[in-house]
Amino acid sequence: MSYPKLPGLAPDGVIYANERMGTLEALLPTGGYPTAHAPALLELPDGTLLCCWFAGTYEGSADIHIVCSSLPKGGAAWTPPVDVSGDPSRSEQNPSLFYGPDQAVWAIYTAQLDRQPGKDNMQYTSVVRCQKSYDGGRTWQPYSTLFPEEGTFCRQPIQVLSNGRWIFANWLCTDSAEGLSGDPTAFRLSDDQGQSWRMVMMPDSSGRVHANVVELENGRLAAFMRSREADFIYRSESLDWGGSWTPPVPTPLPNNNSSISALRLQSGRVAVAYNPTCTPDPQPGKAAWPGLRCPVAVALSEDGGQTFPLIRYLELGEGYMGEENRTNNRQYEYPFLMQSADGMLHLAYAAYTRAGVKYLRFSEQDVTGAKRERVGLYNPTSAQSR
Repeated sequence: MSYPKLPGLAPDGVIYANERMGTLEALLPTGGYPTAHAPALLELPDGTLLCCWFAGTYEGSADIHIVCSSLPKGGAAWTPPVDVSGDPSRSEQNPSLFYGPDQAVWAIYTAQLDRQPGKDNMQYTSVVRCQKSYDGGRTWQPYSTLFPEEGTFCRQPIQVLSNGRWIFANWLCTDSAEGLSGDPTAFRLSDDQGQSWRMVMMPDSSGRVHANVVELENGRLAAFMRSREADFIYRSESLDWGGSWTPPVPTPLPNNNSSISALRLQSGRVAVAYNPTCTPDPQPGKAAWPGLRCPVAVALSEDGGQTFPLIRYLELGEGYMGEENRTNNRQYEYPFLMQSADGMLHLAYAAYTRAGVKYLRFSEQDVTGAKRERVGLYNPTSAQSR
């Protein structure tokens, strides 16, 4: 006997309500490219949302480039993506979006040389480029090189601190036998809106990458990082507007050597989007690559990222959770979390093993839930239905 198929998302950009989860969801148009990875989001002053990512065949190949889609305020569907970059000699990756003081959208991304025979990783050749759009992401100016030092990589957008300082998190990739395990974290600081920059290194940060800077209060910053060892998300603090940093220490949240996203919400809580998985046997100083980029969760902290008592899984993948069958899930990875001016949360991530970008919209209460308790009472023999 045949049964009707349960409707699912199609890569048409149309936004649907998921009544069970309480979210709005869409699968963005692919533009015809076979892979999509590392999305980033931005809200424009008129309420339009932009989402950019890198698209092409395989990460590290020269046809990988940046594309951008938009969702008008109140719109029902994301637009097909337009091409942003297209250097035929470099793989352009890890875009972020920033609304600059020149009223332009800045797309900032890495550009590394094409993969070479016998070299799996060319990130040590990366430079950081910037392209600008003056029409809301529809067309883009030619690139300029923002940071020419080879090996510079990035993920989080430029953050503007409450004193006006700009801080841009980087990590520095090297060509080593250990692969990507030795990459330390650095920060670019600018006090003149990007006209000049100085670099600050985070001590003892080798293998702690993808730093997400959160301003907890005036001058006090926390940075949350991916771990190459695939053990935990790490945390560091600065008490001087990013001028110096403490050595990173593990948080309670696991990490699978994949990207995370962190921000301070309007409520004052810190939110982290991540994959709540890790390798079963992390080795100090050695990069691990577990195929465990599922599920996707958002965790909330009320003490600046020391503890995370409120967590919700927002993407369950195919639902495999056992120690020996979790790898049957496809990969749902590189979440990017943003809060819009109206307080709603927006989450984008590469879905279905990089077949496309999935978008979710939800409220902070959709993460916390209606009740807050360690153990609730449920006694079905008491003739109570709830």
